[in-house]
Amino acid sequence: MVVVCGEALIDRLPTADSAGGGPFTTARALARLGIPTQFLGRLSTDAFGRQLRDLLEADGVDLSLTSFGPEPTTMAMADLDRDGHAAYRFVADGTSVPNLTPQMVPASLSPDVSALHVGTLGLVFEPVATTIAGLVEREYKNVLVMVDPNLRPSALPQGGGYRAWLYPELDLQSAARALLARGPALVVVTLGSEGAFGVCSGGEVRVAAPAVDVVDTIGAGDAFGAALLAWLSDHNRLNRGLHLDRDELRAALEFACLVASITCTRAGADPPWRTELNYA
Repeated sequence: MVVVCGEALIDRLPTADSAGGGPFTTARALARLGIPTQFLGRLSTDAFGRQLRDLLEADGVDLSLTSFGPEPTTMAMADLDRDGHAAYRFVADGTSVPNLTPQMVPASLSPDVSALHVGTLGLVFEPVATTIAGLVEREYKNVLVMVDPNLRPSALPQGGGYRAWLYPELDLQSAARALLARGPALVVVTLGSEGAFGVCSGGEVRVAAPAVDVVDTIGAGDAFGAALLAWLSDHNRLNRGLHLDRDELRAALEFACLVASITCTRAGADPPWRTELNYA
């Protein structure tokens, strides 16, 4: 079981609205890949919130950890460039996403939970950011924790308070190595159409991304992270004592790039199902 903690929101696109949010899409992608998944977040009881709830349930995500309230659903205004890349502005004050408080988190996770995924806006907005920090502090000795910063500059509070540019003077590979030296078992950098780079104690690997016709890139990074966790689950590596050799790391990154690339061929955050993958 994987617990995904963070936001679910509505992307306001130029052509249509779309359900989104990094953890929301990650939870859906994991469930579509056949991984038992629970979503720990705050949903509104308004029409948009009910839409988000229904989509999670339709994909098989367990909502027993999800809380519901009267706050309006958080919105992300997405602008797409000519290559399908999205830039976001957020309407968050007084909305559902930030209002996940420590009191809404269970006193303990189920014994069958092997991984906790956190990230994106949940690391920025309050009080959800403090809630997630406390959850990670409590659980990191028990489960594998995956953190996806997925920096959104427009969401950063005035005056900072969110350290995402940890090594601005380093190239991506050097920054990944520096992060690895601080304790994580694995650091992965996604490179868009150029693929991905990963570094762990077993070595370093860079893989190419499959060539596809891109509709937009919404949800691709979330699908990548979900696929990485799914590969680890499939190969009995989804545990706190994570260790991969170079061949395993390469296979994991290639699978994640495949899932992300398929997501790019569709409008909005619409990750593939396991049955859609032509993958040995």
